[in-house]
Amino acid sequence: MKSAIKNLTIYSLFSSKPPPYHFPPLSKPSTFLTFSSGMEKSPPPSSSLSPSILVLGGKSSQENEFAKSLKDNFKNLTLPIEDSGVSVFLYDSDAEKKTYEVEEETFKIGTYMNSLSANRFGQFLIWSPRLSSTQDLIAKNFCELPIGAVCVADIQFKGRGRSRNVWESPAGCLLFSFTLQMDDGRILPLLQYVVSLAVVEALKDVCDAKGFPYLDLKIKWPNDLYLNGLKVGGVLCTSTYSSKKFSVSAGIGLNVNNEKPTTCLNAELRKLTSDACQLERENVLAAFFKRFESFFDTFSNQGFQALEELYYKAWLHSGQRVLIQEEKEGQLLEHAVTIQGLTPSGYLLAIGDDHQFYELHPDGNSLDFFKGLVRRKVQ
Repeated sequence: MKSAIKNLTIYSLFSSKPPPYHFPPLSKPSTFLTFSSGMEKSPPPSSSLSPSILVLGGKSSQENEFAKSLKDNFKNLTLPIEDSGVSVFLYDSDAEKKTYEVEEETFKIGTYMNSLSANRFGQFLIWSPRLSSTQDLIAKNFCELPIGAVCVADIQFKGRGRSRNVWESPAGCLLFSFTLQMDDGRILPLLQYVVSLAVVEALKDVCDAKGFPYLDLKIKWPNDLYLNGLKVGGVLCTSTYSSKKFSVSAGIGLNVNNEKPTTCLNAELRKLTSDACQLERENVLAAFFKRFESFFDTFSNQGFQALEELYYKAWLHSGQRVLIQEEKEGQLLEHAVTIQGLTPSGYLLAIGDDHQFYELHPDGNSLDFFKGLVRRKVQ
């Protein structure tokens, strides 16, 4: 018996109010996830933006040698037109450090490198105080960069979003994109969940190491990060396929220290303690790569099933009831289903009151996932 696919309207019975922006994972591997994070608005005209800088550096002498080579051949890189006037410097050059100004609140490369314990990811770094898009820089130059390279920006004025929307992310957000490769396209759409889980667990690691109160960061399917009912971050992954490998550019935005327009991690941390507890972006990024490296190895060797139990502890939807409204023969019928977890393809698995299992897909038209899903029976 063939499965019938119907367009249905879904209303969430979850207690928190849905946020204004939700973006579904797409079926094609070339772009399977989108995000926005921090303050979101249209960027200023490019003419009002002065040229920025890029600083290249690495954890070891090998990465620093690569940084020097990349600088010498920088003309081979593809930059967005908004970044065409960028100047390039080497982090390990004391002479070059004197030629550009670094403000106190900018990303501290030395602190990050000293905190980094991952062996493959995050070893080579590109940092800019202001960049149009970390994702664009990484994706457009994937073949010129080592696997695991990361690009960090303090301010992003043309971040990537749904339907080519652009976003401005202000100072205080941890904004970064990094490179990785995968062989198995069947599990590629599930990578977004591994990235999200690594962010959640990294935050726990930093709080534990610093003796800070625990921040209960949660995952809102498929790619948003929530704290106390408010969105504080999100994820973006894009990929291309060549020579039997998927080249993935993974991006994360996490609002660490900017309370506008809603809240940030440090604002919520201050509510829990009278001490001067302060999360630093550098430590969070280093902890992320340690967690992601471990999770990615597990994911690649054993599949997402090996991480599912930990993932479900971090997401918001186990047991969530959603009400389905379906128009049939001129009448509006309602059906309730309960979310059980994820299907092997990464969509929502739900069970109806008829004890039938369903796979729920975004319809691609609604900004709120749970108000626009396609329901398909699971055979």
